[in-house]
Amino acid sequence: MKLLRYCFVLAVALLLFFSHSFTQTEISLADALKKGLENNFSIRVARQNLRIADNNNTWGAAGRYPTLDIGLNFNNSYKDEPNRTDPAVRDKYTSTLSSPFANLRWLLFNGFAIKISKDKLAYLNKISAGNATIAVENTVQAIVLAYYKVLLEKEKLAVVEGVRKLSKDRYDYVLAKKEVGAAGTYDVLQTKIAWLDDTSNVLLQKVNVKNALRNLNLVLGEPAEKEYRLTDTFTVEMHEYRLENLLDKLLKDNKNLKNQYINQAILKKDIAFQRSALFPILSLNSGINRFGSRLKYEGVPAVNSTSYDYYVNFSVSLNLFNGGNTRRAIANAKIQEKIGQLKTEEMELTLSNFLRTTFELYNVKKQLYTVAEERIKSAKLNMEISGEKFKAGAINSFNYRDVQLIYLNAAFGKLEAIYDLIDTHSELMRLTGGVISEY
Repeated sequence: MKLLRYCFVLAVALLLFFSHSFTQTEISLADALKKGLENNFSIRVARQNLRIADNNNTWGAAGRYPTLDIGLNFNNSYKDEPNRTDPAVRDKYTSTLSSPFANLRWLLFNGFAIKISKDKLAYLNKISAGNATIAVENTVQAIVLAYYKVLLEKEKLAVVEGVRKLSKDRYDYVLAKKEVGAAGTYDVLQTKIAWLDDTSNVLLQKVNVKNALRNLNLVLGEPAEKEYRLTDTFTVEMHEYRLENLLDKLLKDNKNLKNQYINQAILKKDIAFQRSALFPILSLNSGINRFGSRLKYEGVPAVNSTSYDYYVNFSVSLNLFNGGNTRRAIANAKIQEKIGQLKTEEMELTLSNFLRTTFELYNVKKQLYTVAEERIKSAKLNMEISGEKFKAGAINSFNYRDVQLIYLNAAFGKLEAIYDLIDTHSELMRLTGGVISEY
């Protein structure tokens, strides 16, 4: 009967496990990146902003082309008034006036301001493209870290489950010894408390796994309840970098710096734009007006008339004095250009310092990972030896529990060292503009 019950429980457990496995979607890091880049909201917003910048980057928006207007004025009236020569007689008549027109206005020259405006629109387009690239870089880094965070929490779950199994085996062992009188209630309680603590750790770690999966879904733009089975392994590669090479890549490829350089170029264009007010303005105004009228008295045939008005006019204007506003605008533009240069230098210095810090941190993390590997090897061997000593009665449950906790901390330390290396490496790649090509 017990065997039958055991087989039934096992069958139900296997059924639940496989049904749960089949509902999970396998996903690699490459698949996650592809999905996240398609769904991420920041990238989608950046793409729309880039479309706006593309639409604005035209000669028409800069003011090169003329403006053509057409229209029609149409007036009707009916009058009933005394005759001027004979007030006893009333004149009744209708009049209709129509005047269609076409007008062309063209700014022919305004001190090269049109060319300058077009250059600024092109720069703004590049900035929008740079912002889109920055959004992609940030998303790639976020997806990589979220993906490996899930793997980290799952690896931790495997560790605590392993420790819980050892605690359960130790509890069962002490319980069996108590039944034959070789152990007391105190020893049983100590091992039971250790097993219950490890069970609590497993439950809490499962929550951490779910939270990590929920965060992964967030950066992928997927529903929170979506479940994945991650196929990549939780490993890390060691890279050797030279600081000089990284600094060169920072100044050449960092997307934030590139955008700042473009902003600096726009500020220089602003100076030229303000100087354009010192030049004369030449404009053309041309068009045609047609005037048509119809006058109809009662009892008299209608009288129609039509006339045309053609014109081509040029105008030239030059501002000689406006209270010093033009000179003041030029001076302010030069100051803004200087401020932009200071901000650029500050950004270069800040990013260079941050890169140096991250580079040094990465090298330290590599050393910490090597130490963590040696530590986990020693802790694992120590726990195996301590398990044998515990069964032999050479150490008590307190000593064995201390060894378990040392192993748990060592295992967590190695896993955290792997994740820290991945985190620091991705930051190095982002700073040097290589995070997209790296992943």
